[in-house]
Amino acid sequence: MKAKIIGGTAAAVIALSAAVLVKPREGYAPTPYIDMVGVATYCYGDTDKPDKAYYTEAECAARLNSRLGEYLTGIQACIHVPLEQHEWAALLSWSYNVGTTAACGSSLVRKINTGRPASAWCPELDRWVYAGGKRVQGLVYRRAAERAMCEGRK
Repeated sequence: MKAKIIGGTAAAVIALSAAVLVKPREGYAPTPYIDMVGVATYCYGDTDKPDKAYYTEAECAARLNSRLGEYLTGIQACIHVPLEQHEWAALLSWSYNVGTTAACGSSLVRKINTGRPASAWCPELDRWVYAGGKRVQGLVYRRAAERAMCEGRK
């Protein structure tokens, strides 16, 4: 079974909800830098190849909105059951951080696709707290916020 493609207002609400999680946890970086796992990063955690040396906050906000749309399309392609908007927003924030390939290949997405309730798979977010093989406290906080949103608590 293929879930209905999310578009229009629903996609905008999901992206806006995810941005509320992403922006403070990624932070605004106007110039590209190398993150803790060696990836060039800029704006609000964007790892797409930068095309300039400096980005204004407005440019970064617009870029985040666009990239969240891309990531929503990516994560939708591997989730085949209907979800609530808050569940999509939590998954969008998570997939933006870990990447669509990792997200789509995860046991979390496999559990979702079995049709199990969110209470059975939202806790899986707590497992995604490692970067470069090390537990990262910032990811612990981020996953807690994503799980709260996933479970409808935020």
